[in-house]
Amino acid sequence: MILKKNISKIFYYFLFFHLLIWTVVPSISNVNLPLDTIEALAWGSNLEWGFSKHPPFSAFAVEIFYQIFSNNDWAYYFLSQIFVVTSFYFVWKFSNLILEDITYSLLAVLILTGIYFYNFTTPEFNVNVSQLPFWALSVYFFWKGLNFNKRIDWIFFGIFSALGFLSKYLFIYILLSLFFFFVFNIKKYEKTTKNYLLSILISLAILTPHFLWLIDNNFSTIFYGLNRSDISDLNLINHFKNPVIFLLKQIVILIPFFIMAYVIIKKFKFRIDKNNKKTLFLISINFIPLLLILITSVFTGAKIRSMWMTPFYLFLGTLFIFVFKQAIDLKRLKKFYIFFLFFFLLSPIIYLSVSFVDETKRTDYPGKEIARLVQNKWDANFTNEIKIVIGDEWAAGNLSYHLYSRPMWFNDLKNNSSSITEDQGVIYAGNPKILKKICPGVFGTIKPHGYCMIGRR
Repeated sequence: MILKKNISKIFYYFLFFHLLIWTVVPSISNVNLPLDTIEALAWGSNLEWGFSKHPPFSAFAVEIFYQIFSNNDWAYYFLSQIFVVTSFYFVWKFSNLILEDITYSLLAVLILTGIYFYNFTTPEFNVNVSQLPFWALSVYFFWKGLNFNKRIDWIFFGIFSALGFLSKYLFIYILLSLFFFFVFNIKKYEKTTKNYLLSILISLAILTPHFLWLIDNNFSTIFYGLNRSDISDLNLINHFKNPVIFLLKQIVILIPFFIMAYVIIKKFKFRIDKNNKKTLFLISINFIPLLLILITSVFTGAKIRSMWMTPFYLFLGTLFIFVFKQAIDLKRLKKFYIFFLFFFLLSPIIYLSVSFVDETKRTDYPGKEIARLVQNKWDANFTNEIKIVIGDEWAAGNLSYHLYSRPMWFNDLKNNSSSITEDQGVIYAGNPKILKKICPGVFGTIKPHGYCMIGRR
């Protein structure tokens, strides 16, 4: 068995190699960044307090990295892994408080390797990955706030809960779970009420600009989320079918997790102490968010997409280890580590294999080469720089990312057309048949998109 003094080293080695592998593997296998990352970069080129699909934090994050690393793809895989390992770190910190044993805390983190949300899907930096550290940070500082009632912990909770919400609205499920836990245990934590209210005020202050943006933009982000969940489809069978499909998918997703858990358990016997505040808190942060999203699906008929569940299982390992702590056989740790290494290495191997075998993925899109051809045609016809690209997040967003002038991206001009001049250099990307008919400048096609260029000759 590994000595306890080496457990911390193993944990930090795990973080390092996870970050290294999942930065290097997609960097060498992918020709182009994934769709959601390109989308966030498109938004980042023209930052606002919200966008038609999501709140703004993921765009803020990639834009900071763009200003530092420019259009080097590896940087955005690195960014994604920073978010992932940060979440792992605070799961570890929280587990140390709950389990009071670093060996068990290590198991609580390593067992997450059996959930593909924390490996295979992480190269694509998106709003789901963006939530991860804030989910872990919010739980960690909420728990510290309850137990130590230090104002600084509540301030951090207010900040990180707001940033999580600014990543994706589904973050509300963990915030509601924490709120319900507090309300049902308010007598125990009455002294913390003022600081909890302070954290809520801090969150609201941070969120105010986004709320104002929502009002100005007719709540477009919320309506997008509702449309993505197919709530507009008034088929009654969806109220039964979609929740059942959701539950079945979760069971399948968690099979590797349960395999790893089975390895270290002598007997699957446990007793839940209803009066233990740690037990109640772990149940709250693991099961209440799942229950709330299931209730949402039952009552609205919403289709819950699997990737939306990315942050929901961060503390499942902590709960499992806590509940079965007495049944864990530490003599089986060697076997557990073998299974851990198997899943740890299996995911990048599968990722590489899929990347090399399937050449029809978005990440095989020749975005850099297309941008080079567009730039050459632009330079042959115009004297000014490309300042604006217009079109969908993929075709136009790739141009915004790859062109050396880093033009601002717009989905459409709406009310901004009157302020656009030929001096700014504009490229429209879209349907070639339509653009060819209406293009007042230079038209070109790089299948399947057409490009209309308007600039100063």
